[in-house]
Amino acid sequence: MNKSISCGTFHSVALKEDGTIECWGDNTRNQCDPVYKTFECVIQVFCGSHHSVVLFKDGTLECWGDNSWNQCDPVYKTFTNVISVACGCRHSVALKEDGTIECWGSLQYKQCDPVYKSFTGVIKIYCKKYHSVALKNDGTIECWGDNRFNQCDQVYKTFTNIINIACRSYHSVALRDDGTIVCWGYTEKENYKTFTCVIDIACGDHNSVALRNDGTLECWGGNNQNRCNPEYKNFTSVINIACGDYHSVALLEDGTIECWGSNLDNQCDLLYKTFECVIDVACGDYHSVVLRDDGTIECFGDNSFNQCDSVYESFTNIRVPNPYYILK
Repeated sequence: MNKSISCGTFHSVALKEDGTIECWGDNTRNQCDPVYKTFECVIQVFCGSHHSVVLFKDGTLECWGDNSWNQCDPVYKTFTNVISVACGCRHSVALKEDGTIECWGSLQYKQCDPVYKSFTGVIKIYCKKYHSVALKNDGTIECWGDNRFNQCDQVYKTFTNIINIACRSYHSVALRDDGTIVCWGYTEKENYKTFTCVIDIACGDHNSVALRNDGTLECWGGNNQNRCNPEYKNFTSVINIACGDYHSVALLEDGTIECWGSNLDNQCDLLYKTFECVIDVACGDYHSVVLRDDGTIECFGDNSFNQCDSVYESFTNIRVPNPYYILK
């Protein structure tokens, strides 16, 4: 949750050590509107598909980018004591220090259904596209929003001892404290039920990835465009994972990365094999960003909307996250 880099569909945001931010990529919906250059004392950054949110040290927010579905409705300016945010395609959710949440943006698929106002004891929040999930301090979860593919099927109410969640457009995955996982929503395969010793999870568009405590991976779901290409079984000493729509990235203990899945938009361009001293990774839909331990970044993948514009090469002093958040 304490990421220094966040990626939207075609843009990215990076948090610097001095509490300012950098933004690059698509600006067709004001995702990189220069207003971001006025922000100071930022402690966290979050990207939705075409909008972004920053959390300030004083627990208030700023939002910029696409507002066609009220993603940047000024109501967010009334929120205080916020400690974290999650962004979907057309909505965002803010977690407050008292364990309650606020939601703003589109109501098209009930993303901001007032049911969320009844939730208490929330400790983490997760969003993707048109639905959201809240993790409560008793290890149970709440889910609301789009249910066209069973993303909010009431089966989630039977889950207990949950410690982490990952979401994608049409499904979600929850990690239990015993290292097993549960999955709900649209799913093509259920072999995930055999996985044990899992310590982290990530979701692609129709696939998911699980990281085990021995540094190995499992991948399940659709294999269209090689999203679950068996090459991932060769990776060892993995400490972090991230997924785009059709590709995944694994950070290894030695500071290098591996990438698998679709390469139609250069998401797995072999350029990534030259990267060293990497400490964190983030994925947009068709591009990825890696953070080095010297506070510089590299970007690879689709550049059709300047997601990998070389301007990022001029960024320095990107905040290095606390190792706790890297090693989980």
